Order: sequence, then structure tokens, then C-alpha cells
Amino acid sequence: MGSDSDVGYRADGEGPQRPVTVSAFSISARAVSNAEFDAFVRDSNYVSQAEQCGWSFVFQGSVPGGAELTTRGISSEAPWWLAVEGACWSRPEGPGSSVDDREDHPVTHISWHDANAYCRWSGTRLPSEAEWEMAARGALENKTYPWGDELVPNGEHRCNIWQGDFPVADSGDDGYTNTAPVTAYQPNGSGLFNMVGNVWEWCNDWFSPNYHRVTRATNPHYVIPSGRRSMRGGSFLCHHSYCNRYRVAARSSNTPDSSTNHCGFRVAV
Repeated sequence: MGSDSDVGYRADGEGPQRPVTVSAFSISARAVSNAEFDAFVRDSNYVSQAEQCGWSFVFQGSVPGGAELTTRGISSEAPWWLAVEGACWSRPEGPGSSVDDREDHPVTHISWHDANAYCRWSGTRLPSEAEWEMAARGALENKTYPWGDELVPNGEHRCNIWQGDFPVADSGDDGYTNTAPVTAYQPNGSGLFNMVGNVWEWCNDWFSPNYHRVTRATNPHYVIPSGRRSMRGGSFLCHHSYCNRYRVAARSSNTPDSSTNHCGFRVAV
């Protein structure tokens, strides 16, 4: 688990690489879709955190041209993120947008708390970081991606990430300029789809850059509250020039109440 490669980000705590033992578990072959989250909402009358707050972060390139949106400003750290009023899981780009034609795409604008609520409803849970990485590796050892070490083997795109000049222009050479269906591209060796790219996926752990140095070697799980929850896999916005985190060892985090149009989740038991 982890990586000692200089390609990664030292501040994220991607290493040191180490052997880890994980007990048997099951994990969903794909991220939770809009249709599945809709079923949860209809059955439980759940109101997501973005809906409660009245806004969520939307990547500026996802906003349709000519759309009239009300924003609450931009992110100071990443100015391509707009705080759009009315944006939520069912309106990913704000008022006027919908997921009617994206039912098989991963649900987005999901906070960690939203994902955890879905898990309680469905009798599942979020995977630990160790479980997520083991699943993402697809039975391969010491490989960069779920399918090997080449990003585009034989010219074939295997994940949905940014193609072109970030954050100005995405060419969509991989087939998509926003989210892709949850079963897009070939699955990895364990039959799992989109373990990297498409949307970030929440994990159960609290985040620590010292994760690999302080968690145990059997079923590692960081349980000390740190204010941020772990995320894995990268998204359709990842690009080697800015966010090279579409690797199986890559890590990131966000506050558990945060939501964006490039973060979702998958479940485990």
C-alpha cells in the first residue's frame, strides 16, 4: 500500500510504501449513481447538505454557456470553483440543470455526511482507505494505475480525467468533458469500474498525512478526528499539471460537510 514515487505529493502522505493485510470485504463495482441516490431520497425524504446550505461548488467549466447563475463568490485557493446557489446532487450545475439524462452517472455534490446517510439506509458503509486501495489495485502489485503503469496503453483511454490545458480547455479525448457513466471504460482485474478518474470517492477514515506511519499493518484505519475525511481516486478534473491524483496510491481530503460537482462515493460491506 502507498508509494515511494516522486510522482506523488509528499504533503498528502502517499508513503512510505508498506505491506498491509486487509480482512475480506465486498465493495460495489461502481460508484453510486444518480438513479440510486434518487431512490434513497424518495424513500427517506433525505435532504442533502448542499440543499440545506443552499449552494455548492461547481467547476466553472461545467457551467453551460449563457447560464444565469447566482454565486456566492469563488474559492480563494482554486478560482475555477464557483459557489453556486441552488447547486446540489439533482441540479449539478445549478438551477435549470438536472440529472434526467445522467441517471447512470455518479451522483455528485455529495458530502461525507450525505454518503454516510446513504450507507445507513442501504445497509452498507464507506470503505476504509486500505480497502479502497486494495480494490483499486485490481490484484496488481506496485502498479501506478488500476490497469498497469501506462496511462493510455496502446492509445486506449482507461479513465475519465482532464485532457488539454487545465483549467481552460478540456478536449474530451477520453470521451467525456464532465462525468462519465459509472460503467464507462474497462473494469480493473477485480471487475471494478472507474476506480480512478470520474469522481473523487469518500472513504471512512479521517485524513492524516502521517497515515502510513501511524496506522497498523492489519486493517489500518485512521480514527482520530482531524477535521477532514479521506478521499480517493481523483476526478474528471485531474490533470498532470495540477492534480496528478488519478493513481491508486494518491490521497486527498476535504471537510466532511463539503460538496462539489466532482465528488461522489461507492459502498462496501
